[in-house]
Amino acid sequence: MNRDATPMIAIRPARADDAEALPEIEQSAGLAFRTVPDLAWLADGDNVSAERHRALIAEGACWVAADDQDKPVGFLSAGIEGGALHIWELDVRLDRQGSGIGRALLERAIEDARRRCLAAVTLTTFRDVAWNGPFYRKFGFRILEGTEIDQRLAGLLNDEAEHGMPAERRCAMRLDLSRS
Repeated sequence: MNRDATPMIAIRPARADDAEALPEIEQSAGLAFRTVPDLAWLADGDNVSAERHRALIAEGACWVAADDQDKPVGFLSAGIEGGALHIWELDVRLDRQGSGIGRALLERAIEDARRRCLAAVTLTTFRDVAWNGPFYRKFGFRILEGTEIDQRLAGLLNDEAEHGMPAERRCAMRLDLSRS
């Protein structure tokens, strides 16, 4: 294989034995926040526990991007919340970012939501961080404003603010799925 070639990545459902690797991937991905001065503190934040990852995996809406050795290098954790697939976390190891892994994970989640005949895919994220709001807008997600933000999403945004996230930079986003 060419030294510059990107190793093969497979997107597959997460398994319980993947849970131990996911906090490390989250930690690595979070290092990207060091490039955003007022959010650099996030690089040293707490990660979701392996136990919580196992619970999310058991619900059946989590995927990993695995390398050619079947080792996870990225993941997307989601859950079905109020008729929507809600993305809790999308992370790719820092050294693998920018290679299409996040896009592939997101496409897989959207495909799964359509297969389940769900109305939408939702998430909360930073409005202005390049790999957050602008990334999701490329896939057709829109920022919800005012009364478009339902009670569930408003509650999540409030919880995030209580945990130190700057509320003015956070947003709820939604991708409406066609029923056709």
